[in-house]
Amino acid sequence: MDGLRRWFDRSLFAQALLLFPLCVGVAALFRQDAHPVRWLIQGALYTGAGLTCVAFQRRRISRAIGSHPRAVADLNRRIRHREVPSDPGERATMRRLVAEHQDRLERAERWLPYWLGVMGLIATAVLVLSAATGSLLPCLLLAGGVGAFCYWILWMRRRNKERCEFMRSALREQKSEPVG
Repeated sequence: MDGLRRWFDRSLFAQALLLFPLCVGVAALFRQDAHPVRWLIQGALYTGAGLTCVAFQRRRISRAIGSHPRAVADLNRRIRHREVPSDPGERATMRRLVAEHQDRLERAERWLPYWLGVMGLIATAVLVLSAATGSLLPCLLLAGGVGAFCYWILWMRRRNKERCEFMRSALREQKSEPVG
């Protein structure tokens, strides 16, 4: 199972295998009256767009830290598992990657209140519309889903911050230890 997870972390093809059926399902859900070939075409387009974004993001991060995109996937896995590298070159690359992650989290933190406010407005608007139309259950489920999604985003941000702080302090401690 660990090998399969690593394959999904490293390989864009593996991510495409996972993303394509999901995108076809979403296209089928929203376009039930369309022909199944159209679902496949839309699924392929959505998959291609998503993987293009992931590839550009990996390439940008790998350029910023001076490493290969596959190495970035391995270092991200090590951050998730709190594995501190012993090789000095890997430690330096890991420091740059952790700094990049923390910079991205800080930049995104500026917009977080606005994003949460917009999501709250969406949930409130859905509840008001449900009260006006009388169909309460689907709208309550959607509003609850929006609230659960916001909570999940906040939880993931906190978890990523904790992981980056742990790795930053672990790399700092290893750097200050005497060799010998």
